[in-house]
Amino acid sequence: MTSKKAILLIALILVVDQVVKILIKTHFYLNEDIEVFSWFKIAFVENDGMAWGTTLSDVFPFIPENKAKLTLTVFRIIAVTGIGFWLYNVITRKKSNLLIIAISMIFAGALGNILDSVFYGTLFSDSIDEVARFLPEEGGYAPLFYGKVVDMFHFPIWSGVLPENVPLVGGNYVSFFDPVFNVADMAISTGIGILIFFNKRAF
Repeated sequence: MTSKKAILLIALILVVDQVVKILIKTHFYLNEDIEVFSWFKIAFVENDGMAWGTTLSDVFPFIPENKAKLTLTVFRIIAVTGIGFWLYNVITRKKSNLLIIAISMIFAGALGNILDSVFYGTLFSDSIDEVARFLPEEGGYAPLFYGKVVDMFHFPIWSGVLPENVPLVGGNYVSFFDPVFNVADMAISTGIGILIFFNKRAF
C-alpha cells in the first residue's frame, strides 16, 4: 500500500468523523437522543476523560483533577505522534497492506479524537440547555487543550435482570451495550481488531 493511499484512508476517516461530530454538536442538545431502532440510538454525549467514561484522575489519583484533562490531551498527542512514526516506518519498509491499513485506521481515529480535545473548547459554545454555536462571539466553552470528545452512536441491544443461576452476576440488572462512541472510536477499534485477529497476515 502506498503512502498516498494511506493518507487518503486517514483523510477519509477524519472527514467523516469530524463532519458527523460537527453535525451532532450543532443540532443536538447535550444528552438529547433520537431512537432510530429499538437497538440503535443517535445520542449526543461528551466524553471528558478516557474510554468508558473513566477520567485520568480516577486511574491516577495523584494527578489533580484540574490538570487531568490537560495531561490526558498531551498524552494523546504524544501517543498519536508515536503511531505516526510507526506508520511511516511500516510504509517505507513496504510492510503488508493489512498492517498499513490497521495502523492508518488507529492513527486516524486517535487524531480525530485529539482534534476534539484540543480545539472544540475554543470553537464551540457549551451544549448545556442550548444547541452549540460555532465560533461564538463570547468565546468557546473551554480553553485550548480542554475540549470534550463528541460521541453519538449508542446500541442498547439488550437490558434486563440476569437469571439468579448465572455465576457472579446473577440477579443483577445488565444493559448491553451501554458505551456511546464515535467514528474515530470505530476506526481505532477496527484497526486494533485487525492486528489481533489477523496478526500473522498483518505482520
